[in-house]
Amino acid sequence: MSNEIEIGRGKRGRRAYSFDDIAVVPSRRTRDPKVVSLGWQIDAFQFEIPVIGAPMDSVMSPATAIALGNAGGLGVLDLEGLWTRYEDPAAVFEEIAALDPADATARMQELYREPIKDELITARLQEIRAAGVVVAGALSPQRTQEHYETVLKAGVDLFVIRGTTVSAEHVSDGAEPLNLKKFIYDLDVPVIVGGASTYQAALHLMRTGAAGVLVGFGGGAAQTTRTTLGIHAPMATAVSDVAAARRDYLDESGGRYVHVIADGGLGRSGDIVKAIACGADAIMLGAALARAEEAPGAGFHWGPEAHHSELPRGERVHVGTTGTLDEILFGPGTHADGTSNLMGALRRSMATTGYSDLKEFQRVDIVVSPYQAG
Repeated sequence: MSNEIEIGRGKRGRRAYSFDDIAVVPSRRTRDPKVVSLGWQIDAFQFEIPVIGAPMDSVMSPATAIALGNAGGLGVLDLEGLWTRYEDPAAVFEEIAALDPADATARMQELYREPIKDELITARLQEIRAAGVVVAGALSPQRTQEHYETVLKAGVDLFVIRGTTVSAEHVSDGAEPLNLKKFIYDLDVPVIVGGASTYQAALHLMRTGAAGVLVGFGGGAAQTTRTTLGIHAPMATAVSDVAAARRDYLDESGGRYVHVIADGGLGRSGDIVKAIACGADAIMLGAALARAEEAPGAGFHWGPEAHHSELPRGERVHVGTTGTLDEILFGPGTHADGTSNLMGALRRSMATTGYSDLKEFQRVDIVVSPYQAG
C-alpha cells in the first residue's frame, strides 16, 4: 500500500508525520512507575537515563556536561564552540544573551571567527574526565580530519560527528572528503554520527561501522533549515524509518546492533515519549536542556547553523529558564507544559502503557492523531 499523495500532475510526495501527528496508546496492562527502567547502553558504556546533551554552546559547557553525566546521562561538548575558541568565554556568552535580535546573526558570526585552539580542546576534555564521567566531544564532518587526533590524545570515550546532514558518500571537487568507513575503522573509540533522516542514508551510515546514528534534519527549535534550504524531515517518520534500517542492518550484519538516537524536535516530554515509541534508543536534547538554570546560554538557545559564515540557517531563540537541570530531568515538575520532570513523564507513560524498559516500549501501539491547539 502506498502512502504517496499527488502534489500535482508532475509530482507525488510521501506522507510523513511529526511527533505532533501521533500519540501512543495504552494497553491492557499498567505498571508501577517505580519498576520501570530508563537505562540504556551503547558499546561498553551504560547510562541510567536515555538523555544525551546536544553539542551546542547554549546547552553544554564542561560544567553542564559533568552535571548531566552525574545525573546518569551523557553530555557532549561542541569542540568547535566558544569553549575551544576562548580561554574564558563568559563575557562572550553574556554578550550573545544581550544582543539585539536584528544584530545577533552578524555579531555571532564575528565571535565565532576566533580560531579553534587545540590546547583548549585538550583542557576542556580533561576537565570533564577529571570529574569521573563518560567523556564525549563532537566535531562537524568538515573539521573532523583537522582536529580528531587532538581529541583522541586528550581522551574521549565516545566521539560524535554531527552535522545538519551527514552522508557516507560525499562528492567534492575540493578537499578530499572524510571517508567515514575508513575513519571509524581506524579509531579505537565508538563513533556516533548523523544527522540522517531516511532509511537509505541511515543504512549507509550503519555500514561505516558507526555505533549510533543521530536522526534529524532541521527540526530543532533554533534551526531555520526548512525556511532557508527548503529541507525538512518530520521526526516521527524519520525515527521510524531509521529504526527499520537498524532492524535490517542487524540481519545483514549478522547481529550488529546500531543505536538510533533522535536529535531534534524534542522540546517537550511528550516528544521524548513518542521518539522512543517510534524506535529511538536514546534522545539528544538541545532546547529542553537550554532551559536549565545552569545552561551557558542563560535562557537563549542557538546551534552552529546560527553563525554559519556563509549561509546562516538558524537563529538565537529565547527559550527561557524552567528550573535547575535536576528539576528539568527529574522534577518535581512545576509546569504542566512538558518542560520539567522529563524522565518522570517518560517513566509514567511507559508505566501507563504497561512497559518495563525502553526496548519493550519501542513496541507500543501508535495512532495518527494530529494535535489541534486550542
